[in-house]
Amino acid sequence: MKQRRAFRKIHREGHGSLNELNITPLLDLVFVLLVIFIITTPQLTNSLEINLPSGKPPAPKLDAPKPKLNRIVVDDQGQAFLNREPFTIPALKAKLQQLKAADPELGVVVEGSEDVDYQNMINVLDLLQQLDITKVGLATQAAAPAG
Repeated sequence: MKQRRAFRKIHREGHGSLNELNITPLLDLVFVLLVIFIITTPQLTNSLEINLPSGKPPAPKLDAPKPKLNRIVVDDQGQAFLNREPFTIPALKAKLQQLKAADPELGVVVEGSEDVDYQNMINVLDLLQQLDITKVGLATQAAAPAG
């Protein structure tokens, strides 16, 4: 008879009331939510807007005139030529101001000779920036094939 009582006593202790709450699943859930929050927060605060170009070129306007591009060439001596006319930097600035007043959407292509000093190119590009000429292209030339 003592054996039955001992069995019942052990059996009762195993199914006793829950004095402690098992919070392990709750902690797992909290950590998962924390990781999700950490991963998604930087994406929500990114306010950089980028206008990506589409894969298709815009349809050409048939009645629109072809825009005139002004070509500035800087030779190895530092001399600047605007549409094949030689200019000093102050004279080039005055001429570009006149052209910008006539056409606010003035387009310019800048080309440097092969042996041009970088400072001369920077002077011309800085001049274009001062005049707020934003349609600027840099002319490049493919290297001649060796042979």
